Amino acid sequence: MDRSMEMVEEEVEEYSWREVVLPRLVPVVSDAAPELERETGERRRGRDLVVAVDFGPNSKHAFDWVLVHFARMADTLHLVHAVSSVNNDLVYEKSQELMEDLAIEAFKTSLVRTKARIVEGDAGKVICREAERLKPAAVILGTRGRGLIQSVLQGSVSEYCFHNCKAAPVIIVPGKVSKAA
Repeated sequence: MDRSMEMVEEEVEEYSWREVVLPRLVPVVSDAAPELERETGERRRGRDLVVAVDFGPNSKHAFDWVLVHFARMADTLHLVHAVSSVNNDLVYEKSQELMEDLAIEAFKTSLVRTKARIVEGDAGKVICREAERLKPAAVILGTRGRGLIQSVLQGSVSEYCFHNCKAAPVIIVPGKVSKAA
């Protein structure tokens, strides 16, 4: 058989996920709001930003960084949390609580909308897959601040995303520097 005529089938990986229903914080306004009339294009619609979250302090630091330095009014934060199983109700409930708290904070701090999704699988692959699905303006995640050798030997989610997320720029927010006494 001629190798040039061979058909290559690409594997399409299926994955499980659950949407998180967040409290509605943004009041519904009419389309003709006068203060928005002068805003056009992307600025009026806002941008989609993927923010990887978990229960760690570096994830929270990256989330806070987004609110203070990057997000602007009308943007939508898409919170993504990777878990081993979306069918574990305890994990889902804890993740939902975390995401609800972050959504409220995002609205109070920066007047941004928030959507949340808990996705089953390896964190790096999950984040890149969600970025491919959403085509965001940026993917933002924290890092544990491990040394170069430790990251190379063990790998890291931020390193994986940096090399494999092709749908959007990846912003890696360094962890907080702890003050030694």
